[in-house]
Amino acid sequence: MSEPVYQRLAPATEIAENSMRAYALGDRSILVCRTKAGLHALDNICSHGYAKLDEGRLRGVRVICPLHGASFDCRDGSVLGAPATAPLQSYPVRTVDGWIEVEVPGP
Repeated sequence: MSEPVYQRLAPATEIAENSMRAYALGDRSILVCRTKAGLHALDNICSHGYAKLDEGRLRGVRVICPLHGASFDCRDGSVLGAPATAPLQSYPVRTVDGWIEVEVPGP
């Protein structure tokens, strides 16, 4: 089994607590959220309405879609509120030497 590969995204200071920001990671748009529980990374596109979640709101660990109000847990991508029924992919995230790094998804 190979070691996970992480990609550096941004300085850790770029995301304040209780905020979120989207980054390009290959052909994916990844949403990084900083909550009291730490840093979390998940797909930035809503599984229901295909809207950009970084244009929505972050309330605690709840990411709320700007289009129809679907909500997801930023810690694991699980659905917290309708109309979404499919979870979002979440990604391992870490801070190394002051930089946010996200594990690069395999092919």
